[in-house]
Amino acid sequence: MDQEKLDRFRGILLEQLRQHTESARANQNDGLEFAANDDGVKDVADMSVQDVNQEIEYRLSERESQMVADIDQALLRLDEGSYGVCARCGKDIPERRLEAVPTARYDAECQTLLEQGTGEDEHATL
Repeated sequence: MDQEKLDRFRGILLEQLRQHTESARANQNDGLEFAANDDGVKDVADMSVQDVNQEIEYRLSERESQMVADIDQALLRLDEGSYGVCARCGKDIPERRLEAVPTARYDAECQTLLEQGTGEDEHATL
């Protein structure tokens, strides 16, 4: 992939990083507000709704934090020169896939195999 395209993907990733970082912070703040806003509610139903709302905010924050980590990894691959190369088979990831999923580590074929549980992920945590 030529430098111009790499620079374009870097710009896309940096913009996504900014957006997801802001969103994660907002979700964390909302979750903390739910925890801090104990208005003396004694009704069990109200307390349950409050707990559910707080849990939703924490989960949204976790999702955004994972996206930030994925983007950071993609930026690291850009810096290392391995961006756009499948981490499983070593083939180039098509630009159309990178346009759709700029953080992609695998080409579509390898991603499918991994999702079906038939491929071996060399970066597996287990």
